[in-house]
Amino acid sequence: MQKRQLGKGGLEVSAIGLGCMGMSHGYGPASNKKVAISLIHAAIDRGVNFFDTAEVYGPYVNEELVGEALAPFKGEVVIATKFGIKEVNGKQALDSKPETIRQSVEGSLKRLKVEAIDLYYQHRVDPNVPIEEVAGVVQDLIKEGKVKYWGLSEAGVQTIRCAHAVQPLTAIQSEYSMMWRNPEEELLPALEELGIGFVPFSPLGKGFLTAKIDKNATFASSDFRNIVPRFKPENLEANQVLVELIKKVAVGKNATPAQISLAWVLAQKPWIVPIPGTRKMERLQENLGAADIKLTLDEINDLNEALSKIEIKGDRYPAGSEYANRTGK
Repeated sequence: MQKRQLGKGGLEVSAIGLGCMGMSHGYGPASNKKVAISLIHAAIDRGVNFFDTAEVYGPYVNEELVGEALAPFKGEVVIATKFGIKEVNGKQALDSKPETIRQSVEGSLKRLKVEAIDLYYQHRVDPNVPIEEVAGVVQDLIKEGKVKYWGLSEAGVQTIRCAHAVQPLTAIQSEYSMMWRNPEEELLPALEELGIGFVPFSPLGKGFLTAKIDKNATFASSDFRNIVPRFKPENLEANQVLVELIKKVAVGKNATPAQISLAWVLAQKPWIVPIPGTRKMERLQENLGAADIKLTLDEINDLNEALSKIEIKGDRYPAGSEYANRTGK
């Protein structure tokens, strides 16, 4: 597995990371713990050293799982986790008050079984706490040796600039895939200018770009995709045109649609590190195989031209929902 550098501070990670959220949160019932740990260990065996979790996944149980799985590999892996979303009476609430951040970091250190968090993201921007104040607290945590690098998730460009001016950011995490290309407009140029890495989540369009989901797809009652407009049957059907395009490219490259989708993300910039999530060993192997697929400049240009003619149906979050309202701030 090749390595890539996030930001200018020297944080080097595997070109593809592993998003661990889905093992215990968001995509139906949690995985069997032993199975999940063996999957994480299989990822390490295949060269992955970058693992993504968050305090609110579960909450807490995903960090505990990752901490247990990675305990034997201290110093060999990079763990990213997040603060800033609390669960209050079963609902999520934004909270990046300085005292809350300090409580969060102590809890995450314990659950992850580490002395310092490698990459600490603000999970969503809290409109009630100035980003400069958040950056100042994280700066203190870095000085105290509790955090090594920091980042923001789903933040807007203005917020990123303000935060970066106080304490240089290493990475920004946001959704990005052939299905959701909005970061190309403002975010990616700003990150390139500032020297900040980009960590796309959902690089497979929450599973849609694997070509395994059609209009007849059903999901577990606790699966987040049940409320996502993009996954309504009529939109799943309309968006198959994108899947057909990816399939055609995949056949020509002797690859799978998932591999082409990830290879496309990797080809955009050398400082982009996608973190696809999975619970299945065969999907893990398939995803990691994308790192070996090289798309030529002509192939990328042809793909991008074809993509520009496809209109994706359905938003990534329900309009007006807390999920939609917390992005791009």
